[in-house]
Amino acid sequence: MKKALITGITGQDGSYLAEFLLSKGYEVHGLIRRSSTFNTERIDHIYVDPHESNVRLFLHYGDITDSGQLTNLIYNIQPDEIYHLAAQSHVRVSFDMPEFTGDVTGIGTTRLLEAIRRSGIKTRYYQASSSEMFGDAPPPQNEETPFRPRSPYGVAKVYAYWMARNYREGYKLFAVNGILFNHESPRRGETFVTRKITKGLARIKYGLQDKVYLGNLKAKRDWGYAKDFVEAMWLMLQQEEPDDYVIATGESHSVKEFLEEAFGYAGLDLRDHVGIDPRYLRPTDVDFLQGDASKAKKKLHWEPRVKFKELVRIMVDADLRNLEEMKSCQDVIRKLSNNKRTV
Repeated sequence: MKKALITGITGQDGSYLAEFLLSKGYEVHGLIRRSSTFNTERIDHIYVDPHESNVRLFLHYGDITDSGQLTNLIYNIQPDEIYHLAAQSHVRVSFDMPEFTGDVTGIGTTRLLEAIRRSGIKTRYYQASSSEMFGDAPPPQNEETPFRPRSPYGVAKVYAYWMARNYREGYKLFAVNGILFNHESPRRGETFVTRKITKGLARIKYGLQDKVYLGNLKAKRDWGYAKDFVEAMWLMLQQEEPDDYVIATGESHSVKEFLEEAFGYAGLDLRDHVGIDPRYLRPTDVDFLQGDASKAKKKLHWEPRVKFKELVRIMVDADLRNLEEMKSCQDVIRKLSNNKRTV
């Protein structure tokens, strides 16, 4: 049985990757941060009490800023594969917290790579790189496109990318960079623009709010489905030699197009329900990202299954369903409360 360690297992990508690896028969270990509140909702459906038999998912407290804990964890688990997904990954927030973003997203990668080197174990390492590294480089962007990042997050990811390359070349570590373009799902964080749109739309549909406020509607992104993209991560670590790959759909759509598709599908007029808030504008922005994943198609035999329109509808349906289920639960509680009053 292969063992895998996932940093950032409670995030969107980490949860889908954990599901995928468990389906492949892996024993999966995840790094989670200690918190006073539970933050494991994305993996609760696959979590099994460790006291049960045949458990293959294990969670470990730790942090990417704690190099000692990382070294101990890697040495004790002895994973065959490590997927480094943990980061401060919100681009707009990186402008407000550039030092923290650099420490976690950039230096955090060095801590993990050094922990692998010091432990002496043989493992395969996946580095979650980002299309934000390309910045304002002209599209379509591929593995040969120069990096021109336009945010502290993009800069930190460029640093992490080159550290993975240096450890691969200097210490012969099997390290790959997955340069993933935007990938979304119903598990996307609620402050990211796609999920902000679909959740806000659902709340508008149910009369819980009137408008959703956004920033730059002209920005164009290559949006794919996170569930498709995690399979590409795994494929990279199954190759004979380590390499770097762009993962993308090859299509690009603006934030406004995402709005039009989502609101149109839900039968709402976006002109009545969308506002612009300057707080969500970035000091420097990326205008146009569109990936060329030809190399991944040729070498990994990977192609996206879900394209733009289907992705938008998956997310809208999920948020509408979530609110419908919540409303049903509230109705049941209300009925029970009324029954108690009449007894």
